Amino acid sequence: MSQHPPAKLHQREFGHLSDGRAVHEVTLSHGGLTLSFITLGGIVTTLWAPDRDGVAANVVRGFDALADYEQRNPFFGVIVGRYANRIALGELVIDGETFALSRNNGTNCLHGGARGWGTQLWEIASLREHDDALGGPAATLRHVSADGEEGFPGRVEARVTYSLGADRSWRVDYEATTDRATVVNLSHHDYFNLAGGGSALDHVLTLPAGRYNPVDGKLIPMGIAEVAGTPFDFRAPTAIRARLDDGHPQLAAAGGYDHNWILDDARIGTPRLAARLEDPASGRAMELHTTEPALQFYSGNFLDGSLVGHGGEALQRGAAVCLEPQHSPDSPHHGDWPSTVLRPGQVYRSGSVYRFFAD
Repeated sequence: MSQHPPAKLHQREFGHLSDGRAVHEVTLSHGGLTLSFITLGGIVTTLWAPDRDGVAANVVRGFDALADYEQRNPFFGVIVGRYANRIALGELVIDGETFALSRNNGTNCLHGGARGWGTQLWEIASLREHDDALGGPAATLRHVSADGEEGFPGRVEARVTYSLGADRSWRVDYEATTDRATVVNLSHHDYFNLAGGGSALDHVLTLPAGRYNPVDGKLIPMGIAEVAGTPFDFRAPTAIRARLDDGHPQLAAAGGYDHNWILDDARIGTPRLAARLEDPASGRAMELHTTEPALQFYSGNFLDGSLVGHGGEALQRGAAVCLEPQHSPDSPHHGDWPSTVLRPGQVYRSGSVYRFFAD
C-alpha cells in the first residue's frame, strides 16, 4: 500500500493507449480499504484490504502494465455493459425489430460485444473527497454508447459511481438512460482472491440461492433447476474446491463453475445479501449485497497460466473467482424472466456493495 499517498483521493496519469489517448488512475482510501481504478473500462486494478492481523493485501487480480489491459484482458476488474453476460446467437428482438449484435464468444454476444464498455475509455465526471451516501471518497465515471454500438439500439448515457464507506465497504452505483428502446444489464467483473495470491479454490462460498440456470455447451441457460442435491448448492458455507471436479455434467460443460444463481430474495431494487466469500487462512471475508435478482459465479476455469498478473505471478485455474450481480444471462430470449429492456424516459438504476471483514 505504500505506493499510494495517505490522501483519501488521488489522481495521476496511468499511461497511454496505443492510439495515444491518456488513461488516468484514481485512488480512493477510507475505512481500511484502498481502491485504485483506471479510466479504461472503469477497471479496478487493485483493492487493498486487511487480514485478521491488520496486514493489507491486494484482493483483486489484474496486470501491472496498461498494455496488458488494452490487449489481453479477460475482463479483469471491468464495468461490463451494455449487457453483462451472454445473449444467444448475438440476436436481440425488441418490439418486433431484430438487431444483430457483435458475436465475440462463439455465436454469443458476451459482455456487450468485442468492444463492450470494459474496453472503452470513460471520462471522470466528478471526484469527491466526502460523499454523503457512505461518508467517504467517491468518483463518478461517465460513458456515452452510440446508437448501433456493437449492434445495440439506442444512444445510452451511463454513469457509474465508486465510493468507500467507513465500514470497509466499496459501493458501486449504476445509472443509465436511452433515447431508444434497448437492453441494459450492468455488472462489475472483478476477479477476487482474498488471500492476495495463490489459489482461491480453498475459499469458502455461501450463496443464498435455491435455484440456478443449467447451461448448454455454449454456456447459454437452458432453463431453471433446483440446486438441492447438486454441487451447485452453496446455501451452507462450502469450500469452492470441494465439489469442483466431481463429474457433474454441468461442471463438465463449463470446465467448473460458470453459472447464474437466482437469489432466493429476488426483489429488484432492494439491496440484500447475494454472496459471502471467506479465506480461512487470512481471515478475510467479503459480503456482497446487490439490488440485482441474480448472481453469476465463475471459478476462474479458463485461467491457464498464460496470463501474468501483478508481481509476475502466472495465473492458473482458480487463481481468482468472480461474483457478478446481474439479471440472468440471455434474459431477452426469456419473456417470463425479469426484463432488461430500458425505454426512453426511464432511468436504469442498480447498486452493489462489497463489504470486507477480518475474522
